Amino acid sequence: MRSPFETEERAAFRESFRKFVAKEITPYAQEWDEDGTFPWHIHEKAGALGLYGFGVDEKYGGLGFDDAFMRLICAEELAQCGVNGIAAALGCRNISIGPIQKFGGDALKARVLPDILSGRKASCLAITEASGGSDVANMKTTATQDGDSYILNGSKTFITGGMNSDYFVVGARTSGAGLKGISLFFVDKDCDGFSRMALERKMGWWCSDQASLFFDNCSIPANNMLGSEGTGFLAIMNNFNYERLSIIGQAIGMMKLALKECIAYAQIRETFGQALIKHQVIRHKIADMSAKIDACEAYANQICWLINDGEMPVAEISKAKFFTTKALEYVASEGMQIFGGAGYLRGNNIERIYREVKVLAIGGGSEEIMKDLAVRQMGL
Repeated sequence: MRSPFETEERAAFRESFRKFVAKEITPYAQEWDEDGTFPWHIHEKAGALGLYGFGVDEKYGGLGFDDAFMRLICAEELAQCGVNGIAAALGCRNISIGPIQKFGGDALKARVLPDILSGRKASCLAITEASGGSDVANMKTTATQDGDSYILNGSKTFITGGMNSDYFVVGARTSGAGLKGISLFFVDKDCDGFSRMALERKMGWWCSDQASLFFDNCSIPANNMLGSEGTGFLAIMNNFNYERLSIIGQAIGMMKLALKECIAYAQIRETFGQALIKHQVIRHKIADMSAKIDACEAYANQICWLINDGEMPVAEISKAKFFTTKALEYVASEGMQIFGGAGYLRGNNIERIYREVKVLAIGGGSEEIMKDLAVRQMGL
C-alpha cells in the first residue's frame, strides 16, 4: 500500500538509497559483520547521497533543507541490508552534526562540516557515562574554565563511532548539579589528554565500533563550547528526538526484512506434506507480523508529518520508540519460530535480527525511560 506521504521526491530518494544499499552493502554485509569492519568508501558514498546533510547549510555540503520522512527512509532502507551495525556506524554522525550546525561558530563549521558530511571524516556524540546511562542529568564529566580554555575530566562509554571518529560532541558539567549545569563541547581526537578504548565481545553490531572515551585534563579552546554555558541538556534532549526517529526507522526496516525472509522460507520449507506457508498457524504468525509493521509505519508517518509541520512531538516519539522496538522483538521471535533450527545458525538475517533487537530497545533512551518521558509529556 502506497503511503500518501510518499511524494515523488521522497519516492525517488528512497529508490536511490535502496539501490545503493542493494548494490554496495547487502552483498557484502554478512562478510563485513563477521570481519568486524567495513570499507571506508561506504561512508563516502552514503555522504554523496545526502545521508548526513539534513538540516545543514549547502555552503558546508549539506542539503539545505530538512525532511523527517527522508530521515526515516534512510534508517529503514539501511536496516534492510540485514546488518544493523552498518546502519549504526554510518548513522552515528547524524546525532553529532546537529549540535555543530546549530551551535558551532562559523570558523569551526567551515573547518569540519564539509569533511564530516562528505564521509571523509567521522564524528560522534559522547553523552552516555557508565554511572548514569540514560540519566543524562546526573552527568559526571566536568569542564572547568581556565582562561581561554576548558579542562575536561571524566569518561564516556558505549559511544558508537568512538574508535573511528575524528571529532566528538561531548557533554560535560560546567556548574552545579542538575539539568542547567551541563554544556556541550567540540573535541578533536588529537586533543592532549584524550584517549579511547574499544568495547569488545558485543552481542551484535560487530562491524560497528563502540568505545569508552577518557578525558584526563583535556584542554580545549573556550570557543569550542557549542552554544551557551548551561544549555547543553536542552540541546541534547532535542538532538535525541532525531536519534529516536532513526531507531524507529531501523526497527521498521528490520521488521520488513524479517517478514520478507519468513515468507520466502515458508514458501519453500515443507512439513507434513505441504509448504509451511499452507499451515494456518504460520499464516497467522505472518498476519500478526504484517499488522504490527503497518501500525508502526503509520505511527512513524504521523510523527514525521508533525515534525515537518513545525512540531516536535516528544511524547509520540517516545511512545513510538518503545512501541516499535517491542514490535520488533515480537517479529524477531516469531521469525525464529518460523525458521526453527535454521534460524539458530549464524549467517542468516533472522538470527542476526533476533540477536540485535535489544540494542535498539536500549540505545537512544531505554524502554523504561521512554515510557516515563511519555507520561511526563502528557502532564502526569
